[in-house]
Amino acid sequence: MATPSDKPIINALSEYIAAAGGADLPSDVATKAKHHILDTIAAMVSGSMLPPGRLAIRYIQGQGGTQEARVIGSQSLTTAVNAALANGVMAHADETDDSHAPSSTHPGSAIVPAALAMAEREGADGRALLHAVVAGYDVGCRVTQALGPSFLSGKGLSSHSIGGTFGAAAAAASLANLNPIEVRYALSYAAQQASGVKAWVQSEDHIEKAFDFAGMPARNGVTAVTLVQAGFTGVADVFQGEQNFLKAYSDDPKAEELVRGLGADFEIMRANIKKFCVGSAIQAVLDALLQIIGAHRVSAQDVDYLVARVPETGGRIVNDRHMPNVNLQYILAAALLDGGLTFATAHSYERMKDPRVLAVKSRIKLELDPELTHSRPRRQGIVEVYTKDGRTLRVHVKSVRGTADNPMSDREVEDKARDLVAPVLGNEKCERLLALVNNLEQVEAVRELSSVLTN
Repeated sequence: MATPSDKPIINALSEYIAAAGGADLPSDVATKAKHHILDTIAAMVSGSMLPPGRLAIRYIQGQGGTQEARVIGSQSLTTAVNAALANGVMAHADETDDSHAPSSTHPGSAIVPAALAMAEREGADGRALLHAVVAGYDVGCRVTQALGPSFLSGKGLSSHSIGGTFGAAAAAASLANLNPIEVRYALSYAAQQASGVKAWVQSEDHIEKAFDFAGMPARNGVTAVTLVQAGFTGVADVFQGEQNFLKAYSDDPKAEELVRGLGADFEIMRANIKKFCVGSAIQAVLDALLQIIGAHRVSAQDVDYLVARVPETGGRIVNDRHMPNVNLQYILAAALLDGGLTFATAHSYERMKDPRVLAVKSRIKLELDPELTHSRPRRQGIVEVYTKDGRTLRVHVKSVRGTADNPMSDREVEDKARDLVAPVLGNEKCERLLALVNNLEQVEAVRELSSVLTN
């Protein structure tokens, strides 16, 4: 039988996670991590008021359990495992949370809830939370890249669920101060729980999707670590050797991806924050339309018709869906009428029925563009506005604002958070939240942060 010393990949991975809490983070990485922590918390707060979040709160309130961590948007305290589940569901209650294109995951919605819950359980400080989240992105995003996101998709497997489970486990292991051997066991328990199929595309109300993308993997990651804390031992290397995880989930796994650039190339730097709380396939065309509105001062009454060109796969997902924030035609119509888009408008079923909106929608045409389907970076979009006075206004957005290639500023990230948090928690708590996250290294206990998130 091979010994642990014969397995350099698991050595490097487990030692990185175990040492993450004491490592030094480059300043740009720390800043980016704060952006994603704030953005994910804002998604949780807003999600607590949406149907998936309300269901999650009701479900967890019926579970009881040791009071270890906060269920956001409520007065409830429960086990870290339960809190991770509920807060994860809230984080992906709609199309608000972040994404990571190379791994085809939504890392923040699984990793941040798991990290918050574990930090409360362990009495950790803000610095430990910050470092754990960075480690979670590094591990979770690398796992699906090792498997091949396209391969997983072709098999009908959900890269979002699988990557999120390992990311949550890594973050929780860092906060639990597991040693390298214990980290290996936790990763093995994460592997045994890694699951998820792409049937989530049929989720009409975003409830199961919230569980699949975030609630389940956040819960699984914390479960893996708390099992090890309770004394559970396990497989010392689940990634290599006989009958390993990578071979089970891929015909051509790239194990080296698990440690490629580990500790130097931070995956969180390749993650995207959504400037707009709408479906990913709408981001580029909404960005393009708002650029046209800003540059040419056009409004709905000036427009004869509008053509939105998007990649084929994403375009089918957002074509006149019944949910407002994933309905391309509705979002563009509302933006034309209002000159912008708020969270409330993006989620208003009532506004979707407004005769003025319906009239503008009738002049919006969605085109599935084969060239954009194969273009890089992914999820580009083109808007062509044909005005009543004969002008043609065209903008092609290649790198959407908020993506790694075109990141949002501190102010933009904070403004988005205010739009999501203040209507739920009030301005005072919102500003307190922003201050705490901006100075996370000085926060003595993460419980101070979670105490702001009650409603």
